[in-house]
Amino acid sequence: QVQLVESGGGLVQPGGSLRLSCVAPRLILSTFVGQDMGWYRQAPGKQRELVASIAVGGTTKYSDSVTGRFTISKNNSRKMIYLQMNNLKPEDTAVYYCKWGSDWGKGTLVTVSS
Repeated sequence: QVQLVESGGGLVQPGGSLRLSCVAPRLILSTFVGQDMGWYRQAPGKQRELVASIAVGGTTKYSDSVTGRFTISKNNSRKMIYLQMNNLKPEDTAVYYCKWGSDWGKGTLVTVSS
């Protein structure tokens, strides 16, 4: 199983911003760049859902609920993917998971509350 480590979660007020990061420290670069990657989230009592994805070629997709507010990006040389989250809303509160291919990180908690 691939090790994926997320960071950057925390408590933020509505309207605020956070940047999540995910690194795959044990993957070699040529392997890292060969899979689609994404960010998912799971709110309490709800199913895990796709937030944003980035394909091998760089094509990005977003869920309707975050389009225009969140941006996914990657830095292949650092083996990292990012999720910039702006204008956060209370309904964005969830555990956010990084996914590489079919492997998952352990998640980072984002809480949006005043």
